[in-house]
Amino acid sequence: MNWDQIEGKWKQLSGAARVKWGKLTDSDWQIVAGKKDQLVGRIQERYGLAKDEAERQADDWARTVDEGHAAPR
Repeated sequence: MNWDQIEGKWKQLSGAARVKWGKLTDSDWQIVAGKKDQLVGRIQERYGLAKDEAERQADDWARTVDEGHAAPR
């Protein structure tokens, strides 16, 4: 699923994202609102990851959503 679709369906998909990245706060999720760049930044900050690793995780998650498996890996 592309990030425009994810942003449009964020309310339905955010639960699965919250399971995958449990360290993000409610405030973080309000800021993210389905935007990839915001999600990547929050993942970097909360998990202490490099930007490329945070982007990889976000892209991997988006692929699972595309496959119809929004659960974490």
